Amino acid sequence: MNGVVIIGAGLSGLSAAIALAQNNVQSYLVSLQPSERAQSVLAEGGINAALDTMGENDSVQNHFDDTMRGGAYLADPNAVDALTKAAPDTIRWLISLGAAFNVKNSEPVLRNFGGQKKKRTAFAKSSTGKIIMTALIDEARKYEAKGLIKRLPHHQLIRIITENGGCIGARIKDTYTDKLFDLLGQVIICSGGLNGIFPEMTTGTTQNSGNCAAVLFSQGVRFSNLEMIQYHPTTIGISGKRCLITEAARGEGGRLWIMTKEDKPWYFMEEKYPELGNLMPRDVVSREMFFVRRRGDTIGEVYLNMTEIPEQVWKSRLSDLRDEIIKYTGDDPRYTPIAVHEGIHYFMGGIDVDDRHRTSIKGLYAAGECCSQYHGANRLGGNSMLGAVFGGKRAAETVLMSELSEVTMEPFDGDDELAAEPSEQLIRRQRGILLSALGIVRNEEDINKALSALDKLTEIKDLNAVDHARIMLGRGMLMSALERRESRGAHYREDYPEADETMRKKSISYVEDNKLFTQFCDIPERRAANEDQA
Repeated sequence: MNGVVIIGAGLSGLSAAIALAQNNVQSYLVSLQPSERAQSVLAEGGINAALDTMGENDSVQNHFDDTMRGGAYLADPNAVDALTKAAPDTIRWLISLGAAFNVKNSEPVLRNFGGQKKKRTAFAKSSTGKIIMTALIDEARKYEAKGLIKRLPHHQLIRIITENGGCIGARIKDTYTDKLFDLLGQVIICSGGLNGIFPEMTTGTTQNSGNCAAVLFSQGVRFSNLEMIQYHPTTIGISGKRCLITEAARGEGGRLWIMTKEDKPWYFMEEKYPELGNLMPRDVVSREMFFVRRRGDTIGEVYLNMTEIPEQVWKSRLSDLRDEIIKYTGDDPRYTPIAVHEGIHYFMGGIDVDDRHRTSIKGLYAAGECCSQYHGANRLGGNSMLGAVFGGKRAAETVLMSELSEVTMEPFDGDDELAAEPSEQLIRRQRGILLSALGIVRNEEDINKALSALDKLTEIKDLNAVDHARIMLGRGMLMSALERRESRGAHYREDYPEADETMRKKSISYVEDNKLFTQFCDIPERRAANEDQA
């Protein structure tokens, strides 16, 4: 039976596996954790589609325009066009699988989300990721029973296997036995974002090490827009990570304020941005929070005031969020404003793919947060789950157009230098270095200092191949930020505070002969509707 290897079992991995199974193609679903513990389960606020169930005359074109504008026009317009056109049917498909969205009169209720003027975000209270994942897991089990999906939990990618410049398979390690084996076949990477490069500082799963991305980068896979890191404005610190207070809280009426020295709450977003207020794109809100805390006429932290949200809304739409905040802070947000801080939430940059999810290496594809495509310089809330579900399906459709063969499994008895575990000392030190230069506000001096500090990390004794791969990926992130001498989306340079339209290009980073290269590439033109997209 023809087959495909999928690395990752979250939204994009499951979506790809189901799409392949529907076409009688087998997949091997490789993941460190079972799907029930994938980062996708943590997603809260919702998933976007221009369903127009709220009577606001929304349209697919509006969704396209908001996504391109929110991403500061760095996203591939052909990819975004396909994404937004498919969004309504994607939601209907999820409903058909049993995804229990909030509904009224049998139609999904849509809420406001940042950077969008229309109510477009379908949701299941504030546990949307868990609800969608449950539906996809149940659907996948049907095909597991038929042998069309074979799961390999507690397994991890060690490297892709290449031949004549193309990918012919993946080397996998069983983390229970430490045994290695090769799965030979075409490969789809669905491994999630770069959370493990910034341990304890992101809202993502603590199980993401970042090793998969680092290894692929070191093997010559081309990455793009690595400088684009989204800081979510409303997070709270908990053990081992940042806890997200979903944007849905602001969509339902939550308001940001900071106390002035005159002892008055200043609702700064509403004053500065009267049209969208607290629902401006996340990069804008995070920067404003960064700046207002540093003003001479303000005191203390920024607070999210949710006390004006009606009790019925808490019960029907945000009850799980309320329980979570009480659990971690001891305060009830129904009655007490909550101090919030920006936290790393999403990586717009990642593996460079085209609008069919093909990477720079033949036979290798990528979908979900691990790749850079739909979100440009800043992701709109509600587009991540959409991009993952649709992207996995899209990648699978592309694979189906190629020549497939049966996946074979071969034992690997030798040693592989990329099977090593990274040094904990390196991980911690590199995190601090990258944070010093890749924060909400950046400048050339800080980036150059970070590059010098990163070079000194190579002097640590007994570094292994994975350590060096992580250092090289860190350099790629810093060099992308250094070379983008403008401010665009999530990348704000205080020494270049304006956007430069000659730099409306995606940054490209890749490794060749153990050397790092950084360049810029034009954004594709939007094709006409009748043009071939194969």
